[in-house]
Amino acid sequence: MTKVTAIAIQIVPGDARPIFRQIVDEIRKEIATGNIPAGAKLPSVRGLAMQLTINANTVAKAYTELTNLGVLESRKGLGVFACEVSQPLSKAEQTEKLAEATQLFVNEVMHLDFTPQQVSDHVLEQLNKLTQRDQNND
Repeated sequence: MTKVTAIAIQIVPGDARPIFRQIVDEIRKEIATGNIPAGAKLPSVRGLAMQLTINANTVAKAYTELTNLGVLESRKGLGVFACEVSQPLSKAEQTEKLAEATQLFVNEVMHLDFTPQQVSDHVLEQLNKLTQRDQNND
């Protein structure tokens, strides 16, 4: 029997994103940083729902989206597993996605009382944390 990998994610009640989107984003981040390695078995829909104290349908929706994105793989009778991280997007598509994400981010933070330098410093700090985790997992 394959050991289930624990998922260390939390749902933020005040977050503007729906709960299923928070799960999708957190699992993608955990896989991208290597905290959930390729081939790792994830908790069952019911198991993760109990862990997060949310409705199982919400977890099922997140797992379905992650499977459609190629991040997770469902194996009949065995469970849900993390896939190898791959980059199916062209450079142009990657650049477009970065531009879209940046615009969304800027729209979210522009009303806050921070200078552009403070925002930039914070973003760099977060990216450096992810990079350090990546290096520690190698």
